[in-house]
Amino acid sequence: MAAETRASQIVAEARMGRGDRMKQAKSDSADLIATYRAEKQEEFNNMVLSKGGSEGNASAKLQSETNKGIADMQSEFQKNAQKAVDVLLSKCCEVSLEVPTARVRATRKIAGLAN
Repeated sequence: MAAETRASQIVAEARMGRGDRMKQAKSDSADLIATYRAEKQEEFNNMVLSKGGSEGNASAKLQSETNKGIADMQSEFQKNAQKAVDVLLSKCCEVSLEVPTARVRATRKIAGLAN
């Protein structure tokens, strides 16, 4: 009985030790990840500054390019809107009253009439 009690104490101590080691490993890895993330963020910020200048300048440039693109698209739309309406109306009004020969044959076949 004493041996079983001692064995269960050893197992409990081993579990507690394992839990403590896991907590320590988790804490160490979180510190390592934070350090790595800060390093990479600094590299990225340096790269952005060297390539594009300040963030506000790049944002303003992008906004102006976007506004110019929108204005260009609107002018193209206004220029071509009537052409598009004309094409759609012409296609709607072009109605062919001729029955295709394949349809005539199919109808005759269904009706049992000879060609």
